[in-house]
Amino acid sequence: KNSECTLQQIYFEYQLLNRGIQFTDFHATYIVHNDRLWERFRNGHIKREELRWKRMWLTLLDLKVTDTNLAHELSAAYLEILPTQSLLMPYSKEILEHCKDSCYSIHLITNGFETTQWQKLQYSGIASYFSHVITSERSSSMKPKREIFDYALRTTGAITEESIMIGDALEIDVLGAANAGWDQVYYNPQRIPHNRKPTYEVHHLQELLGIL
Repeated sequence: KNSECTLQQIYFEYQLLNRGIQFTDFHATYIVHNDRLWERFRNGHIKREELRWKRMWLTLLDLKVTDTNLAHELSAAYLEILPTQSLLMPYSKEILEHCKDSCYSIHLITNGFETTQWQKLQYSGIASYFSHVITSERSSSMKPKREIFDYALRTTGAITEESIMIGDALEIDVLGAANAGWDQVYYNPQRIPHNRKPTYEVHHLQELLGIL
């Protein structure tokens, strides 16, 4: 939702309707290219900067706009605005408070960009709950590779047997943690069918209370 709000803002700021683009097409096309390029990035086929601007460029091309400069401008605006969005999934703060009160150490493992992760946490009002933010840039690896999970253990001083990964990306968060020997919780609010067997699966964050 934060991404959608950001795309909507730059859609109006850059007057993309005047270029014959409908927002629903802009949003849907961006999602397709963003997902594909993130997969290529995780597999080492493209660089970080290429991911950032080409998702906009390919979106514009599909919508019959051949303007490379505009793609770069949209990319810069998106990366500037997105971290300032503050929408959270239902029950986010309540479960973080529960973890804090239960003396859990809470950390974040993300493939996202180093410069934006703390901004996202701060703008959404939950930065104080997290001790470490483990990014792909810092660890020189990324989910689902085991190296980023091992790096997280070394950085935080945690041990595998006392660690649990909560994530909404089955192949990235859950499978990555499983391959590293961690317990996992698959957060699946849309109840997407799958044939994996995570340690736990929840459809609402409140269900975590029965696990933690």
